[in-house]
Amino acid sequence: MVIGAGLVGAATAARLSATGRRVCVVDRAGPIGGTTAAGEGNLLVSDKLPGPELTLALRSLGLWRAFAAEHGAEIEFEPKGGVVVAHDQAQLAALDELAARQREAGAEVTALDPGALRDAEPWLSARLAGGAFYPQDAQVQPMRAAMAFLAQAVRRGAVAIAGAEAIALETGPGGTVSALVTSRGRVSCPVVVNAAGPWSGAVARRLGSDLPVRPRRGHILVTEPLPPLIRHKVYEADYVGAVVSDSTGLECSAVVEGTASGTVLIGSSRDFVPLTARPDPAALAEMARRAVSLFPFLGTVRAIRAYTGFRPASPDHLPIIGPDPAVPGLYHASGHEGAGIGLAPATAELVAALIDGKAPPGPAAGPAAFSPARFIDFGNGLRPYTFGGFPPGAGTGRDSEVL
Repeated sequence: MVIGAGLVGAATAARLSATGRRVCVVDRAGPIGGTTAAGEGNLLVSDKLPGPELTLALRSLGLWRAFAAEHGAEIEFEPKGGVVVAHDQAQLAALDELAARQREAGAEVTALDPGALRDAEPWLSARLAGGAFYPQDAQVQPMRAAMAFLAQAVRRGAVAIAGAEAIALETGPGGTVSALVTSRGRVSCPVVVNAAGPWSGAVARRLGSDLPVRPRRGHILVTEPLPPLIRHKVYEADYVGAVVSDSTGLECSAVVEGTASGTVLIGSSRDFVPLTARPDPAALAEMARRAVSLFPFLGTVRAIRAYTGFRPASPDHLPIIGPDPAVPGLYHASGHEGAGIGLAPATAELVAALIDGKAPPGPAAGPAAFSPARFIDFGNGLRPYTFGGFPPGAGTGRDSEVL
């Protein structure tokens, strides 16, 4: 049983069904009804700090390219690369230092002086100090990609059920999972994968465990269709700092990219709020201001809509992937924050390997780096931690109590 039909759940279902297992995916609403529907489709190595997440991202990018070889047009796969820009010399020095460390870890990075930066993106502001080009960065249309993974799973015999809310687990001898109880019935199963995104913490509690995942809101502005003026995914150098920040307040950093339909997507924002929170006009205004500082021509372009979504964030900014330390047969695939789309195929591969008791194929980060057990002090329960100012259990709201 896979709980959650977003991209991580869909990719996991496809990977597990490829092993010959009988797989059932359940979702409270339906496919791509949550975080995946509100994502930009980023497949990034540029925003990953050297370490286990960058290693996982590089592995996942290879899996995305293999998937795109069969489904590229269907999922709008664009291997267009990413351009990170610095406003001043201090930012440029920090970017150069990070790029050097990423390069040592296997990422491809080319430094860009102001002239090379404008060659890469002619419409960028002339006031920028320089930047870096990451040719491995790519993009997909996340909803199309999730449906492609689900369709692949169904062709292999999987079943997807919408409108089925996860309620509880039944366990057998030794506390091992024996069935998942849903609002549409009980299903006997030896393994349950919790891929419920920002709701996965609440789902874990229903299933007799705990998972320190909290919702972190993001906004996206969409412009009117334009000629293809922006060639790459372009973002400010302080974006990485916003990603790993523990601040409970609003964090904004410009991320600008064109789409196949001609619209321009403008991000990004981050703040810890309940899942009931509505869009914040101040966040949208700050995102627009920052985008115009990069591409001045956007100042005369109309925004036609805006939307929000919630990222599943973990306390240490690393995904939570692996077996639950308290409930044998329960696995988690969550906590990716804004990297879930990019990391979905490698997450699915890792989950399947752990269920089989095997080492993940290919170069991959050690599973211990992502294990749910890293938050457990055996014999004493959860380790004390703060989560962007939220103590454990805070900031969930009633809407986070349902899948």
